Amino acid sequence: MGEFANNSRAIRRAFLDFFASRGHEEVASSSLVPENDPTLLFANAGMNQFKDAFTGKATRHRSRATTAQKCVRAGGKHNDLDNVGRTARHHTFFEMLGNFSFGDYFKEGAITFAHELLTDVFALPIARMVFTIHESDDDAAALWKKISGVPDRQIIRLGDKDNFWAMGETGPCGPCTEIHFHQGDDVPCSEEFAGRKCQGPACDCDRWIEIWNLVFMQFEQREDKSRIALPKPSVDTGMGLERLAAVLGGKRSNYETDLLSPIIAAAAVRAKKTFVPSDYSDGSVSVSLRAIADHARATAFLIADGVFPEKTGREYVLRR
Repeated sequence: MGEFANNSRAIRRAFLDFFASRGHEEVASSSLVPENDPTLLFANAGMNQFKDAFTGKATRHRSRATTAQKCVRAGGKHNDLDNVGRTARHHTFFEMLGNFSFGDYFKEGAITFAHELLTDVFALPIARMVFTIHESDDDAAALWKKISGVPDRQIIRLGDKDNFWAMGETGPCGPCTEIHFHQGDDVPCSEEFAGRKCQGPACDCDRWIEIWNLVFMQFEQREDKSRIALPKPSVDTGMGLERLAAVLGGKRSNYETDLLSPIIAAAAVRAKKTFVPSDYSDGSVSVSLRAIADHARATAFLIADGVFPEKTGREYVLRR
């Protein structure tokens, strides 16, 4: 997509600048090692460093923020480790672009910003998008129709499994709306191979790729499984830089973007092997090279944040 094709740095900068120009404080990424939060092994989402602001335990001087957060998902509730290398989109380390409202704007503001950024700044065709919402969220359905003008068929209601987000076993949570981009019906689907129908955005194939999740923070999950209302309804969004870079670059795999392809190329040279982007077969060289590229990034960023290989905890995850 023009200036953003194969240019992840420009994409990251455009995202942050867009929200900074709309009253959001640009906040640096926190460490991958969460501060004062024993519930998390690693930072796994952009909202981690703002947890206390959502729950009302802390007050920020600005009610809006935007970040490009380093994340690792290699254990706990959000764990993508087993899928790394075997799919086009899963990673242990990735960057999450996010915008946050702490009791400021809510659903209408979040949806308006998302629509404007994707269609005006990144020039993505709205005809290739589908918006999933929580099955009970009539407000989000009405807002997508009002703001984007899409017909009902591009708004899909799903249950808690797909459209209710929680940071972990405890903490802030709420219903969400996800933006999915259609990559093409020619993309293989394992459901169809098994004689079943592709489930669209709810499917685990790559025909529809989730690029942005807008979470409407309304509750706090307690250890006893009870759920209480947050002091103020807030917004937490997360968009994977790797996925957005692939879409804007016309690639069907995150591993073909400038964030990962140079690492794969270097590993292939050293291993004297050939990388085949379309090869996802178990045990293949290409699956291994994807995993090497992903794990190399995760390892580098974890060590940079003070995690070193040991026998327990997050150090053992890095060692593995």
